[in-house]
Amino acid sequence: DSDPEYIGTPADEFFESGPGEMLSRFSDEDDVEAEVTITDNGQQRHFSVSRSPVGDSPKQGRIVLLHEITPQKRREQELEATKQSLEQSNERLDQFASTVSHDLRNPLNVAQLRLDLAQTETESEHLDAVDEAHARMESLIGDLLTLARQGDVIEESDAVDLAALAETAWQNMATTEAPLTVETAQTIRADSSRLQELLENLFRNAVEHGGKGVIVSIGEMADGFYVADDGPGVSVEKRDDVFDAGYSTADDGTGFGLNIAQEIAGAHAWEICVTDSKSGGARFEITGIEVVD
Repeated sequence: DSDPEYIGTPADEFFESGPGEMLSRFSDEDDVEAEVTITDNGQQRHFSVSRSPVGDSPKQGRIVLLHEITPQKRREQELEATKQSLEQSNERLDQFASTVSHDLRNPLNVAQLRLDLAQTETESEHLDAVDEAHARMESLIGDLLTLARQGDVIEESDAVDLAALAETAWQNMATTEAPLTVETAQTIRADSSRLQELLENLFRNAVEHGGKGVIVSIGEMADGFYVADDGPGVSVEKRDDVFDAGYSTADDGTGFGLNIAQEIAGAHAWEICVTDSKSGGARFEITGIEVVD
C-alpha cells in the first residue's frame, strides 16, 4: 500500500490514528470510495477516502487518496440542526395560533349572537359599528392563523396551470365587478393551495385600494409572473413598508394580506417586490420561479 508520507500531513495524522483500522473498513474491491470519521483529540474529523490499484492488479500496490471534509460535514450538521429547530418552532407557532384563534372565536361568536338579538329589538348606528368591528376581528383572526402557517418551507411542489388557478382565485373574491385580465399561459412549479392564497391576497389588496371596479391583470415574466392593477399604486417611499405585518392604508384592511403573500413567496424561495404598473397602479412581481412550460 502507498506510504503516507507521499500523501501529506493530513494523511499522516489520519494513518497515525490507526491505518489498519481504517483500511479494514474497505472491502477487497479494486476501486473503493467511502467517507470515514475519526476522533482526533476529542474532536471528530471527517474524510473522503478513495482507493484504487496501481497498474492492473491490487498486488502491485494501491493508491489511497483522502480529502478532509470536516468543514462541509459540520456545516451540514448545523443546517440539519437549524432545520429541525425551525420545524419545531413552526409546530409550536401553528399550535399557538390554532389555540388563540379558537379561544378568540368563542367569545366573538357569543358577542355576535347577542348583537344579532339586539339588532332584532332595536335599530342603532352603534350596533352597526359593533357589527363592523366583529367582522374586522374575524378577518384579523383568520389572517393571523394563515400567517402562522404560510411561512413553512415548501417540501413538495406540483406543475400548476397559473392562468386556471388565477381564475379560480379571482372567482373566490366574489366582490369584483370587472373580469380578470389573464396574459399568461405558464405552467410553474408551486404548492397549488398556497399559490392560490398568494394570488387571492394580491387580488384582495387591489380591490381594497382600487375599488370594486379596479382592473386587475396577471401576466408572465422570464422567471415568474406579475399581478398589476389600475388603482392608486404604491409610492416609492412606502414600497419597503407594504409587506410589513399590520401595515395597511385601506380603512377595512387588516394589514396582513401582503405580508402573507411575502411569506408564501419566501416559503417557495421566490422573491416578491412592488413597482408601478403601466396604468400607474401597483404591479407586484414574483420572480425566481421554475417555469415548466
